Amino acid sequence: MVARAKDVSPATPGNGPALPPAPPGRARASAKGEQTRARLIAAARTLLAGAGGERFTTRNVAAACGISHGMCHYHFADRTDLIVAVVQDIRPEWIAPLAAAVDAPGTFAERAERVLALLTQPEATDLARLHSALHWFALHDERVRVALDAEYRRWRSCFVRLFEVLAQERGGGIDPRPLGEAVAGAVDGLAAIQSLDPRLDTARVLRGLVGALAASGPQRS
Repeated sequence: MVARAKDVSPATPGNGPALPPAPPGRARASAKGEQTRARLIAAARTLLAGAGGERFTTRNVAAACGISHGMCHYHFADRTDLIVAVVQDIRPEWIAPLAAAVDAPGTFAERAERVLALLTQPEATDLARLHSALHWFALHDERVRVALDAEYRRWRSCFVRLFEVLAQERGGGIDPRPLGEAVAGAVDGLAAIQSLDPRLDTARVLRGLVGALAASGPQRS
């Protein structure tokens, strides 16, 4: 693989002639294609959040965009392909803010406070409905399940990294993985409960959980 990568690398002095730039027409066509793809994903998100899985088809997505059904399948092989693209599309709204809160400089207490402030903000209704629809498809489509599982692994790894900071501050002796996984599971469960009972004080529960785990984290075996 490395040798093949070298064969197609951009030219440098003494490494043969430089490749010509792409024709302007081709660049414009590529940009237009990316715009169409983004419109399809945006329409898919809207339909999934509104109708869930019952009426979600590539034909309906294409109609919502005002393009042909064939054009939709030019960009996405099938419905599952489009749903997987939606799963990846929500990462900046879902996982990126949590990763930024964990990875920004600070002590464990400072990072935990940023994470708690983020987690206790009300989730946008459309995003919550979209998550529910994606979970429904994950139960019925293996490719969607694999894609959504990969995103949840990224999400849970943020909590593990948070407790890695605590382990570093204490000089070891703490296994951050079960602590991070415990908080991630609690966050997910509390979100489901709060959707039924908005009176649940998730901020208080999460703050108590993180504080208790930080004070008495399990020792490494």
